[in-house]
Amino acid sequence: MQEITLYQNYWWLLIAVLGAALVFMLFVQGGQSMLMCTRNATFRQMMVNSIGRKWELTFTTLVVFGGAFFASFPLFYSTSFGGAYWLWMLILLSFVLQAVSYEYRRKRGNLYGTATYDGFLMFNGVVGCVLLGVAVGMMFFGGSFEVVKTNLLNPGAPVISQWAPSRGLEAIICWKSLLLGVAVFFLARMQAAIYFLNNISGGDDFNAFARRQALWNGLVFVVLFVAWLVVLFTATGKRVIDGMVMDEPFLYLHNYLNMWGWGLALLGGVLAVLWGLYTAAFKGCRHSIWFTGAGTVLVVVSLFAVAGYDSTCYLPSITHPQSSLTLANSSSSLYTLKTMSVVSLFLPVVILYIIYVWRKMNAGGITPVDVAPEKHQY
Repeated sequence: MQEITLYQNYWWLLIAVLGAALVFMLFVQGGQSMLMCTRNATFRQMMVNSIGRKWELTFTTLVVFGGAFFASFPLFYSTSFGGAYWLWMLILLSFVLQAVSYEYRRKRGNLYGTATYDGFLMFNGVVGCVLLGVAVGMMFFGGSFEVVKTNLLNPGAPVISQWAPSRGLEAIICWKSLLLGVAVFFLARMQAAIYFLNNISGGDDFNAFARRQALWNGLVFVVLFVAWLVVLFTATGKRVIDGMVMDEPFLYLHNYLNMWGWGLALLGGVLAVLWGLYTAAFKGCRHSIWFTGAGTVLVVVSLFAVAGYDSTCYLPSITHPQSSLTLANSSSSLYTLKTMSVVSLFLPVVILYIIYVWRKMNAGGITPVDVAPEKHQY
């Protein structure tokens, strides 16, 4: 294996881990989408206080995910983030509204009322989850773009990647990608309900509410995700063979069979999620979030692996197949990858810091006492 290939694979794995962490942290958005599921004002405020302690971590993970892509695979960054303009702008708009809502929701002199900001949180909870799922689905089912690197020499239009006039809106109406987006939305809601069991001590009534939400949202997620896996395994993907991008039926099924370790990761992750769902919904276990969380990470990392490894096109072009992006044709230089790899060695320090902050934020959990007027409210 060439040295640059080794570094490309290493950075793709790091991106996969960051993407998996982002999908796990979407339980914040899932919790926001559940605010209108109860008329009990105390329940609703406890939920907001619980996820309000974590919303910055989701936003930060999204930013780091994009930054890692920019450093290691800049052609993807310019093609997807710069080309699929409307898709990413809608995602970012939803996260901006989230930040504004947590800042002003309960502030004195609020002119718009709490309900307005709850609506913004709902918007982020639904749109953020669904469209991030669509963006990941686009990595399997493609987008409408063309890459012409010689355009850099054109002073009139020095743009490498040219997207269709729809600017990413076509991905939103692609039913295969949208199916994954809706599945991610119900996964986030299931995770949120299970996290509330872990973090909120709201009494038997609240626990019953959270367990019901975990069960029904979990069942819908399982059905949607299994359906999407069937679509994925039967899909025709694109792989580079002898320097040419070629269609390959059942590509992702072949990748899982050829790279069987990632297949085991997928299976283990699915079983962990199902076990966490069962123990939360039927047993009321407070620690189920760690099973569903670990399972989610395993599944997402395995999906990234089969999307990019083994000369697979991780962003296929529907309109210009030879413009499809692979790890080899979209990465930074060997020098950049090696330099950034040294920086990545500090990642364990960051992880330990996140664990420390998480534990401090969760100290004592959330109780009805925390929604008293004199207490800090989001």
